[in-house]
Amino acid sequence: MDALLKVRVWRGARDGAFSLYDVPRQESQTVLDVVTHIQRHLEPTLSYRYACRVGMCGSCAMTVNGRPRWTCRTHVAKVADGDTLEIAPLANLPVIKDLATDMSEFFDKWARARGQFQGSATRHEPFATVSPESAERQAANAGIECIGCGVCYASCDVVEWRPEFLGPAALNRAWTLANDVRDVAQRERLRAVAGDVGCHACHTQGSCTERCPKQLQPTVSIAGLKRLAGRAAIRGKL
Repeated sequence: MDALLKVRVWRGARDGAFSLYDVPRQESQTVLDVVTHIQRHLEPTLSYRYACRVGMCGSCAMTVNGRPRWTCRTHVAKVADGDTLEIAPLANLPVIKDLATDMSEFFDKWARARGQFQGSATRHEPFATVSPESAERQAANAGIECIGCGVCYASCDVVEWRPEFLGPAALNRAWTLANDVRDVAQRERLRAVAGDVGCHACHTQGSCTERCPKQLQPTVSIAGLKRLAGRAAIRGKL
């Protein structure tokens, strides 16, 4: 193809600005292909993050024409506004440089939501079994494929308004563990996610569910946590 894309790319840190690049348009071209072309041929100092290129790691997420997306699985033909494209870092995260953001707070919130499995069995005991047909296992399965790309976090208006909010990814992870019958930290986890910056701070706007590249439903997971926390509070277990 002989056409050119006019690509605006964020350069610098928080106080940076957009720079314009002309990129040859190709068949089946992804947004990550565009960024890679710029870095390899036009702007070698451009900073960005990627790894697998096939939608497995989530590290290439950026804001494309105002919306957070995986760039490796987003084709230019589906998102370009005519022959123009705008690429920026994910929202709600500190910008390190250009298109690379600092994910520390995002993953720290997983820890604050008690997102680590805590069992009681030792290596000397038989493996615990979980019935795949149980309601709890089905609920956990619905949210367990999250790979931490940050698209839902960047889409969340509540995180923008209240930066201390744990966010949809951390709460979705807490929900999967709340439905793991082998986990022994259920009360502590509910206490962690039921506070002012936990599940009850969610306004149920659904942007996280609408934009999740894995088609998960963090909004449903957060609603489940609200129910569990409400029941626990009524029973005096929080």
